[in-house]
Amino acid sequence: MKPTLAQQLDTQARRLVPAAATLALVLLAAMPSHVPGLARIMPLLALIGVYHWTAHRPDLMPARVVFAIGLFQDIVGGGPLGLYAAVFLLVHGGIVSQARFFVGKGFVVLGFGFALMSAAAATAAWVVTALFNAALVDPRALFYQYLLTLGMFPVLSRLFLRWHPSLVAGS
Repeated sequence: MKPTLAQQLDTQARRLVPAAATLALVLLAAMPSHVPGLARIMPLLALIGVYHWTAHRPDLMPARVVFAIGLFQDIVGGGPLGLYAAVFLLVHGGIVSQARFFVGKGFVVLGFGFALMSAAAATAAWVVTALFNAALVDPRALFYQYLLTLGMFPVLSRLFLRWHPSLVAGS
């Protein structure tokens, strides 16, 4: 039996949740705050989305979507165009190439993998930004941003895990 139009729209909407949630994280991180210096250490929220959804539902977070999210992050964040597009693609590629390590593993293993990948991603972004600006960027900001990102990972990852059953139901 052919699915109805409503069922097809529901399925497509469910398939868009990972990308939409990650785009929302880009916007959330870019929201202006009145906290001095927060922008320099704002957690890389979109990196959490890219990592989580690629590890759990790579079919819903393909490379072209990751590239678009990274480009959107670059535009909204005002950094070098293509920086986070490349960083997010490297994280995506790392997860996809090591799928046997990530698939079906518990939160501790995924958290450890995130700690390693986010450290590499933040360092790569820091180096490229320093080269782009032809000036050394304070590494303390990188360290605090990394810590904040690590701190947000369990919160966002658990939130996303609550959505998984509804995404599977719509697939």
